[in-house]
Amino acid sequence: MNKKVSIAPRPSARQADAWVSAPAKAAAPAAADEMKRLTIDIPAGLHRKIKAACAAEGLKMADAVRELLIQKYGNP
Repeated sequence: MNKKVSIAPRPSARQADAWVSAPAKAAAPAAADEMKRLTIDIPAGLHRKIKAACAAEGLKMADAVRELLIQKYGNP
């Protein structure tokens, strides 16, 4: 199998200096529904109960837990 990979030529020192000194692009504002990951440890029995209930209702476990957290702490 021949796989050709093209590599761009090395930038000149002037190009590199211009890139480094260029102003940083403004970061996009955070979306209202931006998600963050939360990892927790729960007892195996509780995990089985949640998983079985979600399977019976056709829900994803993450959605069910997210809904419980929103009920407890409100919507952001």
